Amino acid sequence: MRSGNPTLSEKTFQNLQTSTTADGSMTVSGTINKTGILFFILLLGASISWYQPSQLFIWGGAIGGFIMAMVTVFKKEWSPITAPIYAGLEGLMLGGISVMYEGQYSGIVYNAVLLTIGVFAAMLVAYRSGWIEVTKRFRMGVVAATGGIALVYFASFIFSFFGTNLSLIHGNGIMGIGFSLVIVGVAALNLVLDFDMIEKGAEANAPKYFEWYTSFGLVVTLVWLYLELLRLLSKLQRR
Repeated sequence: MRSGNPTLSEKTFQNLQTSTTADGSMTVSGTINKTGILFFILLLGASISWYQPSQLFIWGGAIGGFIMAMVTVFKKEWSPITAPIYAGLEGLMLGGISVMYEGQYSGIVYNAVLLTIGVFAAMLVAYRSGWIEVTKRFRMGVVAATGGIALVYFASFIFSFFGTNLSLIHGNGIMGIGFSLVIVGVAALNLVLDFDMIEKGAEANAPKYFEWYTSFGLVVTLVWLYLELLRLLSKLQRR
């Protein structure tokens, strides 16, 4: 069991015993419910920063969300508390960023939201129907691609201190758009791995709190997908 999403790795369910507590064990339906709760919280945070845009919301949400994500990854049993906090902070960040994009390109946020929903639905159907089989080779390929993208973004971050922007990430040429399409594709494939991880967790009778943790991992992937779609659409608008 391996996911390209760093919050849902192959070690996620290792050394976990079947839950014998009164709360029971993880289920797919329980995870779906927890995911719905996290999205409601995320949308609430996004609504706040959408109607009251502020750099404080963007940076506070980004930094706070990152901290909560790290805490959740290393303290999975805290996820019933940290995952909702993460969702709220990420919502504040997404709302603020969305306002900035919408100010430059009218209608871009609406299109990005629709595309995110569409990609999520398509990947879910593809996974449930068996059109995409999660094999070991498939997992390794998605993980390698995700790691490569992370390295490119890290290099871009370092170069930014020297006043250099990588056209591959920020440019709106053929290469820049192509690179964004690749990232969107990899993010979409990460959704398939997340679905598989959730199903495997339920089969392994993981502790009940893993419903929150796996929901958190799925939200992480969807946030990434939405931001990359915003970036892609903005590049297309600038051409």
